[in-house]
Amino acid sequence: MASGTKTRIGWADLPDHVRAEVQRILRGTVVEAVSQSGGFSPGTADRIRTADGRRAFVKAVSPAQNDRSPQLHRQEARNAAALPGHAPAPRLLGCYDDGDWVALVFTDVDGRHPATPWFDAELDAVLTTLETMATALTPSPLADAPTAAELLGDDFAGWRRIAVDPPADLDPWARAHLDELRTAADRGVVALAGDTLCHVDVRADNLLLGADGTVSVVDWPWACRGPAWLDTALLLVNVRLHGGHDTEALLRGRGVTADVDPDDLTGVYAGLAGFFTDAARQPPPTGIPTVRAFQRAQADALLPWVAQRLGWRSRS
Repeated sequence: MASGTKTRIGWADLPDHVRAEVQRILRGTVVEAVSQSGGFSPGTADRIRTADGRRAFVKAVSPAQNDRSPQLHRQEARNAAALPGHAPAPRLLGCYDDGDWVALVFTDVDGRHPATPWFDAELDAVLTTLETMATALTPSPLADAPTAAELLGDDFAGWRRIAVDPPADLDPWARAHLDELRTAADRGVVALAGDTLCHVDVRADNLLLGADGTVSVVDWPWACRGPAWLDTALLLVNVRLHGGHDTEALLRGRGVTADVDPDDLTGVYAGLAGFFTDAARQPPPTGIPTVRAFQRAQADALLPWVAQRLGWRSRS
């Protein structure tokens, strides 16, 4: 469902001095660059090969593509540099930042995104990796990373903004239960306490499956300190979006989520549903025309689940 940006630039579109700095980091001349699909950044996302056969992954952006994207790249460079070697993520080889362009160079991952709707075996492999990752990243290797509550607190206030100015096409069920949704989302913020470094943007297009069965988690700009179960719970939003699986059974069946207070999980999902509903009605960001439709789709997938978890069987 994450169709990604349609305006992404490529390696050849980068200024000469940016390409030169990337090649300096790699100590080789780039002879091949293949743009990768998925995601929403309008910047480059290229798997590259140097003249001596080495491979890497390069992402680069400037404010001309989107005014927020360079700062996200800077955050990702900081977060990726702090990941331990045993984390299931690409290694950061270097970063170039001239105040305008920001380019990140990572080890290349020879893999593909999971299929959606999700295949059972691939979903199990990813869920197992997320549990292992949570253990590897507890305590957080980035002690000064923002807390999940700091990062997501304003997002989880989406129902409050909607209550003040409800959109004309607001789901009738949500309109009738705004007080309960606000209360649940407030509990969700409190539930975000923890000292695990969490990715918080885990979905199919931020995961790569290797031929050997390994799973790599990519794109870390939003990393924060939260509960060990958060990334697993968030992945199930993507599973719910694409259908074909009992997400309640998955929550009960995974060790990292089985014993989490159900009301805490409901609160997190209510907060996310409010964020997606509120964000989807905003104008699209510069260079990222498809993200609002994706947010709307996630809201539409989450609302019935939140209703079910709160015991409201009828969406009327």
